[in-house]
Amino acid sequence: MRKKRAHQVVAEKRQWHHQPTAEEQAQGFKGWYSRGYLPHFDAPGTWQFITYRLVDSIPAELRHEWVEAMKLEDDREKFRRMELMLDRGLGACPLREPRLAQMIQENLWFHDGKAYRLLAWVIMPNHLHVVSQMWKPLGVVLRNWKSYSGSKANKMLGLVSETFWQADYFDRYIRDQEHYRRVVRYIENNPVKAGIVREPAQWPWSSAPYRGLFGSDEPSKIPKPRDGEGGPA
Repeated sequence: MRKKRAHQVVAEKRQWHHQPTAEEQAQGFKGWYSRGYLPHFDAPGTWQFITYRLVDSIPAELRHEWVEAMKLEDDREKFRRMELMLDRGLGACPLREPRLAQMIQENLWFHDGKAYRLLAWVIMPNHLHVVSQMWKPLGVVLRNWKSYSGSKANKMLGLVSETFWQADYFDRYIRDQEHYRRVVRYIENNPVKAGIVREPAQWPWSSAPYRGLFGSDEPSKIPKPRDGEGGPA
């Protein structure tokens, strides 16, 4: 059987899967859609695996390679190539600084239970991964995460109106519990794979230390930032 193109998959999914209601559309949810390559799903309650990165994480000489990787219809191969580039630790990597990593982490915590249910995360030197159950549109949450944390990071670094985050991002909806477990294991092991720590729970800017003694399916307890800290999401 001939493999279907991404736009064909999206078109068919729209016919026999969730269609956003008028109210959901007014809030910004898209249902099934395409950003030019793979199909994406944006609806209330969807569990999403999200990756976004710093603006200088892919230098000019690798941008063509990055663009070509993002066009791949094989989701696993696309993600593999993307991670190989990000895990090189290229760029200034300001998220190595504990104060910046903590600020980003508190931004994720700030609206947990309001805009989304935060399930897993890891903050790496030049990118981060998040798994969350979305209660607000994915694009809205991403825009607010980046807007607050980018502005705050510039102030902390003494910069003026510098672009902090790259505009694009990678998202993939979680299909089932086994997919969720694989994604969580992967992202929490990222600092170990990068040689930063020996055990996932040793990395403080990750969900791993909060997952509980026996590695439950979701963090046992997510600390809440002080009132007014963490910013909008």
